[in-house]
Amino acid sequence: MNDRRVVVTGIGALTPIGNNLKDYWKSLINGVSGAAPITHFDASEFKTQFACEVKNFNVKDFIHPKEARRLDKFSQYALVVAEEAVKHSKIDINSINPDRSGVIWGSGIGGMETFFNESVGFGTGSGSPRFSPFFIPKLISDIPAGHISIKYNFRGPNFTTVSACASSTNALIDAFNYIKWNKTDLFIVGGSEACIFPPGIGGFNAMMALSTKNNNPQTASRPFDKNRDGFVMGEGGGALVLEEYHHAINRGADIYAEIVGGALTADAFHITAPHPEGLGAQNVMKQAIEEANIDTTAVDYINVHGTSTPLGDVAETKAIKALFGKHAYKLNISSTKSMTGHLLGAAGVIEAIACIMAVKNDIVPPTINHEHQDPNIDEKLNLTLKKAQKRIINYALSNTFGFGGHNASILFKKYK
Repeated sequence: MNDRRVVVTGIGALTPIGNNLKDYWKSLINGVSGAAPITHFDASEFKTQFACEVKNFNVKDFIHPKEARRLDKFSQYALVVAEEAVKHSKIDINSINPDRSGVIWGSGIGGMETFFNESVGFGTGSGSPRFSPFFIPKLISDIPAGHISIKYNFRGPNFTTVSACASSTNALIDAFNYIKWNKTDLFIVGGSEACIFPPGIGGFNAMMALSTKNNNPQTASRPFDKNRDGFVMGEGGGALVLEEYHHAINRGADIYAEIVGGALTADAFHITAPHPEGLGAQNVMKQAIEEANIDTTAVDYINVHGTSTPLGDVAETKAIKALFGKHAYKLNISSTKSMTGHLLGAAGVIEAIACIMAVKNDIVPPTINHEHQDPNIDEKLNLTLKKAQKRIINYALSNTFGFGGHNASILFKKYK
C-alpha cells in the first residue's frame, strides 16, 4: 500500500509575540522581540529576571472561569490554540468520523505551576495533607490531549509525547505517521508549555542554561552571536490540524502545506549537552529528507533549534555544513527563538508554524539580535540576520532538540 499524503489545514498560535496566528506571523517577519521583565512572579532575587511571557492574555475570554480554575496554564493554552486551529480549518466537527480523528499533544514539563503551588501550600501548612482533588488532573502532561478530545469528541489515538524540547515536533511526527499509515484521517496536534515560575527559572538558572542579560532583555536571545550566554524562557502553545490529503480535498479545505518527512534520533552522548559535532542533528535531518525522497539541494530554509546557547548553536551549524555541503551556503537559516524565546516542549510546533507560513508566503523570518560574529560559526552561512528575506521556499525543515539527546526534524513542502 502506498503511503498516504498528509496536509496542514488549520493553524493556531499563542506566543510571546502574538496571541493568534495572524499576529504571530506579523511579529515574526517584522523581527519583534518578546522578551521583557518577568511579571508572573517576583523574580528580583533570581539570576534571570526576564522571559518571553504571553502578553495581554485573559483566559476568561476563551474559557469559563470555573473551568479555567480546573486547568493548569499549559492546558489553558492548549485549549485556546486548538480552538483557533479548528476554526481556521473550517471543519464541520459533526461531519467527520470521530473514531478516525485523534489528538496528540507535546509538553516537556506539564503542570509546573500547579505542582509548585500545591507543594508550597503543603510545605508551609500544618502538615495536614490538604491537596486539591484537581491537583493530579491539572498536573499530568497528558491532560491537554484529553481535554481537547472531549471538547471535539475525537475518539481516535489520544496521547502526549514527552521528549523535552523536542516534544511537540515529536507529536507532529507521530500524527504524520498515524495518518500516513492509515490509522486515522485527522489530528489536532501541537504542544504547550507554561514554566515561567520560580522552579522553572530557578532550576534552569542552577544549570546555567538561561541568559542573565537583565540589563537588556530584548536583545538577550541572540542565536549565533559571539556573546550569547544562554536561552530565554518562553511560554505559550501552537496547534495544527493535519488531514489525509483526500479527506481534506473532499471537504473543500484550504491546504497550507504538506508534510513530506519526519525523523527522530538520539545523540546518545550527554543528558544536557549536544554532541559536539552535531551527529544526532545531522542524522535526523538526513532521515527526514530521505523520507521525502528528495536531494538535500531541494531544501530552501531551515528553522534551526538555535537556542542561543554556547554549545548548541555551534553543533547545529556544524551538522548543517556536514550534511548539506556546498548547498549549506545557498540555504536560508534562521532561529525564531531570537524573537519568541524558547518555549521548551511547545517550541517545535510554533517553529513548524513559522516554516509553514514561510513556505506559503515565500518569506524567511529573521534571526534578530546578532551583533558579533562567532569565530566558531561559519560567517558564509546565511543566518537571515536582522531582517526577513524573500525567496521561493519549496521545502522548509524544522529542527528541535531536547535534553536527553532527543532530536526531531520535520520537513514541509509547498502545496501547489
